[in-house]
Amino acid sequence: MTLLTQALMVRANIDVDRMSAQQKVELADEIYVQQPNLLASILVLLRYGVDMLQLEVAIHVLLVAFQAMKHCGHALSTIFQDVQETCLQRLTATMKFTEGVPPDLVAQMITKFCADHPERYLLAFVYGQHDLLRVRTDAEKFLLLAALNLVECVAYVAAQLQSK
Repeated sequence: MTLLTQALMVRANIDVDRMSAQQKVELADEIYVQQPNLLASILVLLRYGVDMLQLEVAIHVLLVAFQAMKHCGHALSTIFQDVQETCLQRLTATMKFTEGVPPDLVAQMITKFCADHPERYLLAFVYGQHDLLRVRTDAEKFLLLAALNLVECVAYVAAQLQSK
């Protein structure tokens, strides 16, 4: 079951778009307190060649995801590094699975993955970000992986929350 509904994602995106720079800094401060590893996983992208313009996309994704988590009415547990690593391993295994598969079949697999994803609206939001899927450089690959891993981490802790 999806924790971050379409309505929550729309509301969170509108909220963030309407924020001043100072309000975005304050939201980032909240993220630092409640989800420091998610923030670190985005900021570390600078070390991997991601430029500031590209980093803004990842920060926007994080701000919107966090704002949606705040609106969902459930306190999500802190996402620790071990969860991030587990989710990244799953994500890369899923991507490797498509290597050598005909493009039309890959498209079907991606469609099914998105439709069945437990946090499909957050995933759709990430996929909708400007140029995120145009991977031409290693820096862009790291940017995409970080954004998709954020989705996987939210899905992981949301599933734990819902199973209680």
